[in-house]
This record gives sequence, structure tokens and C-alpha cells, in this order.
Amino acid sequence: MATGRTHRTATRSRGIPEATVARLPLYLRALTALSERSVPTVSSEELAAAAGVNSAKLRKDFSYLGSYGTRGVGYDVEYLVYQISRELGLTQDWPVVIVGIGNLGAALANYGGFASRGFRVAALIDADPEMAGKPVAGIPVQHTDELEKIIDDNGVSIGVIATPAGAAQQVCERLVAAGVTSILNFAPTVLTVPDGVDVRKVDLSIELQILAFHEQRKAGEEAEAQADAVLKAEAAAAKEAGKGPDGDVPAVMPA
Repeated sequence: MATGRTHRTATRSRGIPEATVARLPLYLRALTALSERSVPTVSSEELAAAAGVNSAKLRKDFSYLGSYGTRGVGYDVEYLVYQISRELGLTQDWPVVIVGIGNLGAALANYGGFASRGFRVAALIDADPEMAGKPVAGIPVQHTDELEKIIDDNGVSIGVIATPAGAAQQVCERLVAAGVTSILNFAPTVLTVPDGVDVRKVDLSIELQILAFHEQRKAGEEAEAQADAVLKAEAAAAKEAGKGPDGDVPAVMPA
């Protein structure tokens, strides 16, 4: 089977927009769920809803891949799973190294979704000498002194950084120098890389802060709605109190 070092996905050469590439995994996840339920075909509307996008955007995205749908029938689920997997490069073997085997790194190593999606954890690497040789998810941890050799021996082109922020840039530079051209960064810092190296950053604290913003906004909107309701109730009560015995506001009598 081809490795990630020698074969790279052709999406860039075909001019597929980055926004479309970012949505392809969403479609693949939805299609995989349909496949597991033995659903043979799916309409663009159903697939778009499952992926969380609108159907017009989905059809536009698929136009970059080729026409795989049949009018009145929809998309063949299994065929579309294969086509998107091929576009994403998931029909190849992608050896991955994880650097930094603390709590987060160990959790990533134990994640079962890598293998089912075309990724093979080739090595776990940590700077702590006491970690060397200890198995995590059935894989013995290796010391960072072996990083370059590990990458070369396994043909690794994708690295995952799960180190503390202070060590991330140095690890990144060593990965790049050893031939890694794609990095998934979990360290809470921005990495500087040369042209030709792709970095995807995953910052859980930032995502939580964004959620906190939305929660605060929703709470503010709710408080504002409650205040408006109180004002309306007070206005209605004041109007009711100002009515005369017959229900009308009494006329002002001349002195």
C-alpha cells in the first residue's frame, strides 16, 4: 500500500477550494453513518441536513469532485464514500507520529478512529526518559532523540504535536527538518513553519471561550426579553389603573 510520504492527495492540483475540502470530512462522516445503517442512496437535501450544511452548498462542493448523483434517485452512498475518501487521500496508508504523550497525547493514542479513517499511529514520542518503553495503546513510547530516525524509517509525513506550549516550536522544527509536511497542533501556541508545510491547530480552550461568548449572549438576550416583558406588564397595569368606572380614562373637568 502506498504511504503518505510518496503519494499526496490531488485536491490542490484540481483546484478544490479550501472551504470545500474542510466540508468533505463532514460529508464523509454523514455518509459513513448511512452506510453503517445499510442505507443505499441519499438525496442532496438529506445528506446536507446530516452534514449541517445547505443543499445548494453541498451540490456546489460535489461539482468540484464530479457528478456522482442521479436525478430522482440521489447519491449512491457506498460509491460516494469511496470517492470522497479517495479525494481526501484516505484510500492510502498515512503513518502518523504523536509527539508528547501526556494526558492529551495518550488520549489521542487511544483514539480508535485513526485506523478506520486511513491513519496508522506509527510511533509515540516523548521527551521524558522515564516514558521510554512504556506501552500506550499497545505502542511503546520512544524518546525524542529517535524522532528523525522514526520519521525516516516509517515514511511519516503527518505529525501530531501534543506537547506543552514551550516545547512545541522546537518539536515542529525537528519534524519539518525530518521531512514532515503536515502538522496537527494541539499545543496552545502558534507555530511558525516554512512554505509547503500545512498546520491545523486544535485549541480546546479557544473553542470553550467561543462557547462561553455565545452562552453569555444568550443569557443577555434572555434577560433583555424578561425586562421587556416586565415593562410591558407595568405599562399595561398603569393603563388599567388610569381607567374610569366605565373603562374609559376620565375626562378632566374644568375648574
